[in-house]
Amino acid sequence: MSQTASPAAEVAAPAHLAPAVETVGLRKEYGRKVALHGLDLTVQPGEVFGFLGPNGAGKTTTVKILLGLVAPTAGAARIFGRAAGDPAARRQVGYLPENFRFHDWLTGNALLEFHARLAGMTAEQYRERIPAVLDLVGLSGRGDDRIRSYSKGMTQRIGIAQAIVHEPELVLLDEPTSALDPVGRREVRDLIRFLTSRGTTVFLNSHLLSEVELVCDRVAIVDHGRVVRGGRLDDLVGGGAELRITLDRIDPAALELLRKFGAVVDVSDCTVTLSTGALDVAPRVAEAVFRAGYRLYALTPSHQSLEDVFLSLVQSTSDR
Repeated sequence: MSQTASPAAEVAAPAHLAPAVETVGLRKEYGRKVALHGLDLTVQPGEVFGFLGPNGAGKTTTVKILLGLVAPTAGAARIFGRAAGDPAARRQVGYLPENFRFHDWLTGNALLEFHARLAGMTAEQYRERIPAVLDLVGLSGRGDDRIRSYSKGMTQRIGIAQAIVHEPELVLLDEPTSALDPVGRREVRDLIRFLTSRGTTVFLNSHLLSEVELVCDRVAIVDHGRVVRGGRLDDLVGGGAELRITLDRIDPAALELLRKFGAVVDVSDCTVTLSTGALDVAPRVAEAVFRAGYRLYALTPSHQSLEDVFLSLVQSTSDR
């Protein structure tokens, strides 16, 4: 399906200058329902970008527009400077949908050969590439088995394999670890890092925020069709540093002492939670309470997690 875009979107920028993904004022209406409200995104080449949001936030609509499957009502979407619906742009993209079904009478090799041919690879190219891809996703030696014999986790792996068989410059992964055990999730993280080490851009959509936190460089949190927060992961979760300090006793003098290092946000029995803004004050806190004559039983640092940031943003927008 062709995509509505500004004339400028039809002219490809030089590959080394163009973002891997760029949306400008992206809007999508389904009748009276507005799925996207002027969505602006920029994903740089070679990074792992997390695209997060609750169900119904507009993530699937955005991905469909990037794949050229749905035309936006307004705005533009570009892949490496080309309009997302341009066949030249689509050839640069690999995609793993969240819910997929393959012809289960095919073998793994046959499935990958089919997708490689769709991507324009020659027989010589895909015969060399397919064994390497199967090895990458942990299916080495299983290419001649029919997909119906694969476990759920193996089916997820062959799905990832078809997304990268043609060595795309951009890979869109929708819940790539949903069917995998902890070992499998770690292997997918390693695979993502391997892809980016070779310059591939990974656009990751996942509800497993702990996985996103481990692998992404930057994230955008979208809700009700708008980006409500975005940026480098370190910047998003770097704030909110806290120390949980357990002493032999908590009295007014102890609280006054601890307030020199941050705000007291909670007191429970002999444990104080202190918001410090940074964790490098921990040694000074320990030294201060020791010199003041208190016994220090525990000092536990913690950072605000991505889940904390996500929930606070989504809950605040749902209350509007």
